[in-house]
Amino acid sequence: MTGLVVAMDGPSGSGKSSASRGVARALGLRYLDTGAMYRAITWWMLERGVDLADPEAIAARALDPILTLGADPDAPTVAVDGVDAAGPIRTAEVTAAVSAVSAVPEVRRRLVAEQREIIGSGGIVVEGRDIGTVVAPDAVVKIYLTASADARALRRTAELTGTTVEAQRAAMARRDTLDSTRKADPLAKAADAVELDTTALNLEEVIAEILRVIKEKA
Repeated sequence: MTGLVVAMDGPSGSGKSSASRGVARALGLRYLDTGAMYRAITWWMLERGVDLADPEAIAARALDPILTLGADPDAPTVAVDGVDAAGPIRTAEVTAAVSAVSAVPEVRRRLVAEQREIIGSGGIVVEGRDIGTVVAPDAVVKIYLTASADARALRRTAELTGTTVEAQRAAMARRDTLDSTRKADPLAKAADAVELDTTALNLEEVIAEILRVIKEKA
């Protein structure tokens, strides 16, 4: 498993984070949440008053924040300029703004390069929206998780602070549209990815199904 790369893609609330961490834990692999990287840069820019309605303003600061991530699935960490950002990046404010930042090509180029460096020679489960299509297109195992809109909204509300299910349902519909229609690396299912609908499955069932796919392919 030391050279294995598991690419986990899908929209918000599909269960990627919990499933990815569970799979990494079960197989003794590292874990990378690429979404946390985009959230971290978004939080950094919000803190500094960057106009997130201006792609050029975002691009001009894209290289400034220094990100540090821990790859332990039991205790993943993310810091920005040496400051623990695990809590701040999960606020509703960051969630509402992250698609605008993620759509800027300069941000994506920077983070994709860093993500590939972290992946290295493998031994990792990587979750995001463009892992199987852009970041690690040669990954042996590609999973695309989906779930109903209601299930996704409930899950995301439990993860975030200062929000409601209704607000998250609307916000996620908006983000799905933005993420799947952006010009730079849109959210998409890789042609060779295995799609798994997690709506009616509990976490243990999702992890078991993914482990089954990994056993077949790897």
